[in-house]
Amino acid sequence: MQGPDFSEIYQQLALLGGERPGLHTWLAKLPKQLAEALDVKRFPEFVGWWKRIEKLPEVFSAEISLTSAAVTAEKARLSENATLSTSQQRMITGLLQDLKPWRKGPYQLQGTYINTEWRSDFKWDRLAPHLSDLRGRKVLDVGGGSGYHAWRLAGAGAEFTLCIDPSPRYFAQFEAVRKLMGNKERPAVFHLPLGIEAVPEKIEAFDTVLSMGVLYHRRSPIDHLYELKDCLRSGGELVLETLVIEGDETNCLMPEDRYAAMSNVWFLPSVAQLELWLRRCGFKNIRCVDLNLTSTKEQRATEWMTFQSLADFLDPQNPQLTREGYPAPLRAILIAEK
Repeated sequence: MQGPDFSEIYQQLALLGGERPGLHTWLAKLPKQLAEALDVKRFPEFVGWWKRIEKLPEVFSAEISLTSAAVTAEKARLSENATLSTSQQRMITGLLQDLKPWRKGPYQLQGTYINTEWRSDFKWDRLAPHLSDLRGRKVLDVGGGSGYHAWRLAGAGAEFTLCIDPSPRYFAQFEAVRKLMGNKERPAVFHLPLGIEAVPEKIEAFDTVLSMGVLYHRRSPIDHLYELKDCLRSGGELVLETLVIEGDETNCLMPEDRYAAMSNVWFLPSVAQLELWLRRCGFKNIRCVDLNLTSTKEQRATEWMTFQSLADFLDPQNPQLTREGYPAPLRAILIAEK
C-alpha cells in the first residue's frame, strides 16, 4: 500500500503561509502528526479502506456540483476519449459500500447515490443564508466528518477549505469523493485526519471557522471555544452548532451517563448560557441564527448506515424526550466574530 499523498495540501499551506505565517508553523509539524494519525498499528483497518481508494478508477475530469443537496461528481472521463463503463460504475458502488457507515451527506458519485444517515443539506440550508460572503475566504471545518460541509463551503465561494477530523474512516471517505471528482478542475478542498489539538496555538490563519456537532463532545467546552478563537484571524467569523436546552443564562444540562445513547456528551447549555460563554471568551456580535429540533427525517438509519439512529434513541412513548428522559435533541447555530 502506497498510502495517502499529502503533497498538494503541503503546497497549498506553504503558499498561504506567506501571508498567514501560522500555517508555516503547522506545516513543519504536519508530517509527524499525520504519520501518527494513520499509524497502521493503531488503525489496522485503515489499510483495507485505503486499498478501496486505490481501486477506484483514476478520473481525469467530471461534472461537479457543490450547490445542490447532494455533493455531486458525475459523467467521469478517464481520459479525453474514455468514459466509465457499466462494470466500472458497479465496482465504484461496491467500493463505496465497503467504506460504510456513511454518516454525513448525501453524495451522488458516478452513478451511486449515497443516502447518508444525516441529511446534512438540511443543516446547510439553515446556515447558508447567515454566512458572510465566502468569496476569497480561507475556511477551517473542525470535526467535519467526511467533508460534506467543506464541499458546500467551496460551492458557496470559499477559496480554500480545510476539513479536520481525527477519524481515519472519514478521511478515507473524503478521499474517495475527491478521487471521483477527478483532478482537472477540482476545488481547493482538503481533509486532514487530525483533531483540533493538532492545530498550533495562536495560528490565526482562517477567515471562517466552523465547529458543528463538536462542542457537546468536549469535556472542557470553554477550552474548545478558545481553540476555535486561536484559529481565527482578527475579525474572523465563528460558526458554532451544538446541542442546547431551553432556559436562561443559568441553565446547563450535564447528563448523568448517556444522552440519546451517546456516552461522550458532556454539556448542553441554554442558548443564553452559550452566548455568555462566547462573550467570556472575547467573541463579539454574537447571534443565534437557528434553533431546530432534530427530526427523524434529518437523521435516520439507511442502507448506507444500518445501525441504530435517532428514532431508536428517543422515548417511544414521548418523542420529545430521549430514552434517558432528557429533552430531545435541540440544535442551535450561533455566529460570532473574533
